[in-house]
Amino acid sequence: MGDDELLYRDQKDYQSKYRTVIEYFDAVKIGLTATPALQTTMIFGPLVFNYTYREAVIEGYLVDHDAPHKLVTRLGKEGIHYRSGDTVTIYDPVTREITNSELLDDELDFEIDSFNRKVITEDFNRTVLEEIARDIDPEAPKEQGKTLIYAVNDQHADMIVKILKEIYGETEVDNNAIMKITGSIGGGNKKKVLEAVKRFKNEAYPSIAVTVDLLTTGIDVPEITTLVFMRRVKSRILFEQMLGRATRLCPKIHKTHFEIYDPVGVYEALEPVNTMKPVVVNPTATFTQLLDGLEIMQEDKQIENQIDQIIAKLQRRKRNMDSKTMEHFIDMTDGMDPTQFSEELERKKPGEAKKRILQYYETFRMLQERKANGLRRVVISDEKDELLAHERGFGISSGPEDYLEAFSSYIKTNLNEIAALNIVCTRPKELTRASLNSLRLTLDREGFTQQKLNTAVSEMTNEEAAADMISLIRRYAIGSPLISHEARIRRAVDRLKKAHHFSRQELNWLSRMEKYLMEESVLNISVFDEDGRFRNHGGFEKINKVFQNRLENIVLELNEYLYDDGGRSA
Repeated sequence: MGDDELLYRDQKDYQSKYRTVIEYFDAVKIGLTATPALQTTMIFGPLVFNYTYREAVIEGYLVDHDAPHKLVTRLGKEGIHYRSGDTVTIYDPVTREITNSELLDDELDFEIDSFNRKVITEDFNRTVLEEIARDIDPEAPKEQGKTLIYAVNDQHADMIVKILKEIYGETEVDNNAIMKITGSIGGGNKKKVLEAVKRFKNEAYPSIAVTVDLLTTGIDVPEITTLVFMRRVKSRILFEQMLGRATRLCPKIHKTHFEIYDPVGVYEALEPVNTMKPVVVNPTATFTQLLDGLEIMQEDKQIENQIDQIIAKLQRRKRNMDSKTMEHFIDMTDGMDPTQFSEELERKKPGEAKKRILQYYETFRMLQERKANGLRRVVISDEKDELLAHERGFGISSGPEDYLEAFSSYIKTNLNEIAALNIVCTRPKELTRASLNSLRLTLDREGFTQQKLNTAVSEMTNEEAAADMISLIRRYAIGSPLISHEARIRRAVDRLKKAHHFSRQELNWLSRMEKYLMEESVLNISVFDEDGRFRNHGGFEKINKVFQNRLENIVLELNEYLYDDGGRSA
């Protein structure tokens, strides 16, 4: 793939060639992927090593996300309902025509998962975007970072851009701050698409980008600090790729985490999903599901069975295909109607038939989205909406107070069960970096993260909180004062400096220790020979000489100051 193709294609587009290359050469196969799924394990086999996103966050290689913002509106809560006899406005994405339908024979109901996909409701979009806009300043990307909004399709992206420009237009925000970045830019001109992506990555504006699929993979913009989901996705891998756009570190804007705004409930819907489910063939399988399954199959028998199902589904579909849909089908298959297309597939060998049918993926997507009467029924609703609630999704509890109470209860209940937890509360100066990381992972599995805990504290006190996990544990286990991570370390280092008359060389090493603590939270003797920031400068032996063989005592004293909160312990 070329550099420009990386912006809008991934390995799935080239999987057959990619696998052929790997199998052609007699070599060891090593696969690295951020989103392991069926298609990768079928090529490389089961995972032999897994480094999770949570571990990467805890070890400082990626940033965490805060509890997602759950925006509840009246329409989102109650849905949109039409009764028999109502007239609805219909939009066809193929022709871009908007028409009034006949009177409905049956009732028509749309719940939140259909919003912006099966029903276009501008007032829902406007209501949630007005609330989100309160938290985002498009003219402050250096202070606040950038925002990426996921839309359903190109027309929906246009709507979002229009609404946002109207909202921010009232305060005369620069028109260039908000931009649609999809494959349709410049009539689909790849050069113009690439230029737009480069602008989003390298320039101050746009600071808010609205996309569909173009920016879900293959783009790295560390300044992204906010994701807005205006669409539901069902793929765990796609969802994780979307989240991945905001996980990058960005020290230049002091990025500590990223925010998620989720008015359509996608975060909650996909939260229980841990792995990509295998392709399951059943009568309700869609064309795209069958084609996705076909793409990863290698055995002739499997391929034949899958193609038979696709042809059977096509034969059923052609019986109630209207003239407009038939016209689209013939145009997209180089002049073949469904019968001719099926006959051609049946004459080919399995591998050739597979390659041929996958060339027409978009044709089958069109059939899937168009109803039997020819309309891909996207209803346009003008029903008014209103914001009912803007809450944080703390997951295991209903609000910040419940979340903190649950954390306190967990800490106290497991104080004598989890060794590292006991050390934090009784002998914190003995804590190691490894034991602290292990403890963070344990708490993470229970739903407790440093970012969410600080957000809960902030919402309870109306004061910004930036405490580290050690301070949070000691606060809710033994009642220690809650101070920020930075303040705790600076206070300890200042006390150490006042207690001794250090040389300039010693002061420089203390500054390095202070910087280390800001990033790692724990300092002990072993660090000087294990961590490159000290080891590369001579390690413990050299630094100990600088401190006249008193380094171990200095570190112990520093740790005493770090956790000195009036002698409290469990």
